[in-house]
Amino acid sequence: MGREISFVMGHQAAEWLNRPGRIQEEMPDEVVANMGLDPDHVVADIGAGSGYFSFRIARLVPEGKVLAVDIQPEMLQLIKAQMAEDGVSNIEGVLGQVDDPNLPPGSIDAAIMVDAYHEFSHPFEMINGIFQALRPGGRIFLLEYRGEDASVPIRPLHKMTEEQVVREMSVFGLEWTDTLNFLPWQHMMIFTKT
Repeated sequence: MGREISFVMGHQAAEWLNRPGRIQEEMPDEVVANMGLDPDHVVADIGAGSGYFSFRIARLVPEGKVLAVDIQPEMLQLIKAQMAEDGVSNIEGVLGQVDDPNLPPGSIDAAIMVDAYHEFSHPFEMINGIFQALRPGGRIFLLEYRGEDASVPIRPLHKMTEEQVVREMSVFGLEWTDTLNFLPWQHMMIFTKT
């Protein structure tokens, strides 16, 4: 893929994923509002971590569901506990593998990856699995720290350029639909399965 792969953030850092400053840094409510979801959509949150985005998406798909995919069972346990505490029933934890999101073919309307794609040790296999799971017209929302911007206070290993992401997604015939640049430090890139 022409880039160094980052390490996966361990479940021990789950509290950092829920830090108060993340609201200003990543504007999660604005991100999910810009996904254009229908109430009955099925959305895969790939690399869901503690469910920071999963719970926000779940509110927008009351007749659908969120498939919170993570390779760490401990993260899925955190999500399950939070679901019980909040009374949320439309999130389903999915234990993925480093090379397979474990999603059935044609099962999702959208997938979101927030600061996760650059950590995939097997990006080709993972995107292929997500591509197969997408229904026709389904979209991938990929958020990564802007590698083009030296002022973004993140180590280069945890950044990606728009050009790099578009090149990698094009291998699957995913159409680059748009890049939204309302976030302070990240691209919100949108790809569609045609």
